[in-house]
Amino acid sequence: MVQKIAVTLNPNTVADLDRWVREGRYPNRSRALQSAVDYFVARDKRSRLVRELNKLDRIEESRLAEEGLGDESWPTY
Repeated sequence: MVQKIAVTLNPNTVADLDRWVREGRYPNRSRALQSAVDYFVARDKRSRLVRELNKLDRIEESRLAEEGLGDESWPTY
């Protein structure tokens, strides 16, 4: 479900939106703003993942990955 909101933008931003619509890059201002918000949401999700991955201790992760990989850890078929 879409929801209408009101935004306040400076005149230069409105001029850019209008130019993009005139150039056919977007069908209207609303779609241009939605595209921008979608872009920043996706970027935020990627950067949050990177921040969380950077918290991992690489040495500890490597040790855990190698733990228990001896011959007896694999079942006989």
